Amino acid sequence: MSQSSSQIAEVADSLLRIEMELRQLGLWESESPPPEAFQSAQPFCIDTLEFTQWLQFVFVARLKILIEDDRALPSVSGIAPMAEEHFRTRPESGEGLIRELKVIDQLLSESS
Repeated sequence: MSQSSSQIAEVADSLLRIEMELRQLGLWESESPPPEAFQSAQPFCIDTLEFTQWLQFVFVARLKILIEDDRALPSVSGIAPMAEEHFRTRPESGEGLIRELKVIDQLLSESS
């Protein structure tokens, strides 16, 4: 694996900060959407999930599994621009979340 344990630890810490930001925004959900919501063929399940649901139940969840299973993390990530677009029309700024997503994008891009 080309990723060092320090890079993996930094990604894990970043995932926790993303969760904290979602919680502070009141967007962390205690229940998963129905299974059929994840069957979308659209990027980010945009037609069946809110972006923040996709972030919680797909992006964060999958990265946590990869870390726990000691598997390679993705070598490219570009989630922050999608978050910027999502929050452009929202009442909450999402600034802290976007900042954390920029961090994880950079961490994953450095790991390749």
